[in-house]
Amino acid sequence: MKAFAIYTLLRLSLFVTTYALLAWAWVLLFGKEGMLLIPFVAAIFLSSLVSLKLLAPQRERLAATVQARAERASSKFEEMKSREDDEVRDDAAKKAEGRDTDRGAV
Repeated sequence: MKAFAIYTLLRLSLFVTTYALLAWAWVLLFGKEGMLLIPFVAAIFLSSLVSLKLLAPQRERLAATVQARAERASSKFEEMKSREDDEVRDDAAKKAEGRDTDRGAV
């Protein structure tokens, strides 16, 4: 969770910084009456490209955390599945054993 929070905050701050710089440049060039949607879309695109390079180490840490969590969940699921299979096999063996005993008494 910590790696996710760090990566998300870094991406968000990178976007906000990029948008602030582009909006500032837009206002300088076109005045306050200009549409700020264009710098917003440009900031989304530009911050995404910059984050690929700048935030690679944080993204790798996040990916490693997610992978480790997925592996733990998968092994826990397999363990529970194996335990359940063992219980079903034991129950089937007990039932078969009970039928064999009933046939011998007849």
